[in-house]
Amino acid sequence: MGEIVHTSRITIIRENNGVRKAIVEGLPDPVYYGMHGGIKKFYKVEPEVEHAATLDHIVGAVGG
Repeated sequence: MGEIVHTSRITIIRENNGVRKAIVEGLPDPVYYGMHGGIKKFYKVEPEVEHAATLDHIVGAVGG
């Protein structure tokens, strides 16, 4: 097995209306996850502020 080059250390804090704040060790600002578009319609939620969903981040990481 190869050498471990990085270990992600992340704390997830649930806020309100489906918003989650991720504190990523090594980054100065939190990363927010939430709902928008079809996702908020599916869950019948109207967030105060729309954020990218975790699915958006996964798709972006794979496609990037």
